[in-house]
Amino acid sequence: MTSSGVERKLAAILAADVVGFSRLIGLDEEGTIARLQALRRDAIDPAIAIHRGRIVKTTGDGLLVEFASVVDALRCAITVQRELHARNASEPSDTHIRLRIGVNIGDIAVDGDDILGDGVNIAARLESIAQPGSIYVSEDAWRQARGKMNETFVDLGERELKNIAQPLRVYAIAPPDGFAADEPPAARTHRPLSEKASIAVLPFQNAAGDKDDEYFSDGITEDIVTALSRWHWLFVIARDSSFTYRGRVISPAHFGAELGVRYVLTGSVRKAGARLRITVQLIDSASGTNIWTESFDRQIVDVFALQDEITQHVVGAIEPELARSESNRAIRMNLKDLNAFDCYQRGMWHFNKVSEPACAEAILLFRQTIDRDPRLSLGYTGLARALYAGVAYGWSKDPAREIAQARDAAQMALSLDRHDADSHFALSGALLYLCQHKDALDEAEKTVALNPNFAFGHFRVGQVLTYAGRAKEAIAPVERSLRHSPYDPQLGGMRGLLALAHYQAGNYNSAAREAEAAVNLRNFRATPVLAASLARLGRNDEAHAAFAAWMARPRSGAPRTALPLPYANPADRQNLRSGFLAAAGQPLPAASA
Repeated sequence: MTSSGVERKLAAILAADVVGFSRLIGLDEEGTIARLQALRRDAIDPAIAIHRGRIVKTTGDGLLVEFASVVDALRCAITVQRELHARNASEPSDTHIRLRIGVNIGDIAVDGDDILGDGVNIAARLESIAQPGSIYVSEDAWRQARGKMNETFVDLGERELKNIAQPLRVYAIAPPDGFAADEPPAARTHRPLSEKASIAVLPFQNAAGDKDDEYFSDGITEDIVTALSRWHWLFVIARDSSFTYRGRVISPAHFGAELGVRYVLTGSVRKAGARLRITVQLIDSASGTNIWTESFDRQIVDVFALQDEITQHVVGAIEPELARSESNRAIRMNLKDLNAFDCYQRGMWHFNKVSEPACAEAILLFRQTIDRDPRLSLGYTGLARALYAGVAYGWSKDPAREIAQARDAAQMALSLDRHDADSHFALSGALLYLCQHKDALDEAEKTVALNPNFAFGHFRVGQVLTYAGRAKEAIAPVERSLRHSPYDPQLGGMRGLLALAHYQAGNYNSAAREAEAAVNLRNFRATPVLAASLARLGRNDEAHAAFAAWMARPRSGAPRTALPLPYANPADRQNLRSGFLAAAGQPLPAASA
């Protein structure tokens, strides 16, 4: 017992999980359960008992077992995998029950019959990245077992494991006679990673097995590949290369290594009558970490419209997840090791923090991106966005000069790549803050024409329309941007713009609701719109509280009542100002009441 009263001890932990359990249940629920029960009774439980293990917990498709010895844990794992391989040899391939197994040794905390701690977590994470039919082992467990067993261990290198602070070296037991993993780890071929973020889309599985429905799963795969290719910062494996993997049972780690990509998108389509269930996963191929997953249940009415809807939703959701993952990866790297793209992603990590010091750091990093590779348009688009953001947020010490620099940077990006939606987007923002509304709208519309799934392209269209005096038209594109990227890191800004569009369109209830949502997302710049909307609604106490909250915020940059809003019509600026001052107690103008 420790001084805290928690019992701790050193133990070997085995974590196992059935591969594709949901698919097996969907194919034959009763048969799968019966075969699992027989496997537990006849093979797994006796192997655990023979090797002196203790079952800590079980789930429908997995179990956690404690051993006093790593050697016992590994011998038990090998016995089970051999038995499974023998059983599967006489069964149809689509009904095979296969296990992933992870083994670790470490310090654990004992809580009654349960065990907790990193020693347990690492075993579970090793199991999650293991290939079907294989056994993955931590470096600590390998050290304990080497020299005591005849099996060959293959060094898989360091892996990042979900929720484990430091990368860990991982070993796999090379498949001996009697059982086999999908691909022997030593047999992998590795291609070098692209300098840019890279992704491959595995052909979506037609889980129902009806060949007549295969066109739909293929269509979604092809549409997602095409849509992802519209992001010029992303390297996407071509459709023909991805489809060579159709029907192969292969781990995302192997797939990523063979094609030289950091991310893998997998999916399945299951049809039942007039309903479809589509499940999609975005996986970091190196660590096996599941970055994003979602399921869609839809009624089949118009197949092509449904295909478009799923594609739009998937691509709109995973693009910010990819960008966030790349930014987090870059921020962990040593600055001297960054290539130009890494430097850009590190800049975006700071940019998305939406603060004055972070914006200044982003500008420095985007300039370094340009220094590292003057032909990479992303460096110029990032610089343009950070420069005009500094002006918009009141952080710039020389707004006129920095807006001009933002325009020049965006134009340079376009000179490098005329078909890059990001470059048109950046130029649109600079032109908006130069109050060149017609040209800004032209560039925003080119952005969405080049990449219809670019959420911030639709945002920009709505933003320009709002400030150009066409607020009613602005609402639809801003709402579209929210549908495309519902978990965007700058969601607060998107909701704030929707609030402003509703306010200028006279929809004060909607404006108040959206502004409050934006403030709750820490976009405090939406507070004046909230105060003005509440004042227009006659909710004076709430309006005054919002006004007081805004005025109490620390001041930096431009005065908080002199918002840098690039309105084409002075009357629109005055409309917001009069509502905001009404929240302070001033009467509304008679014409606006």
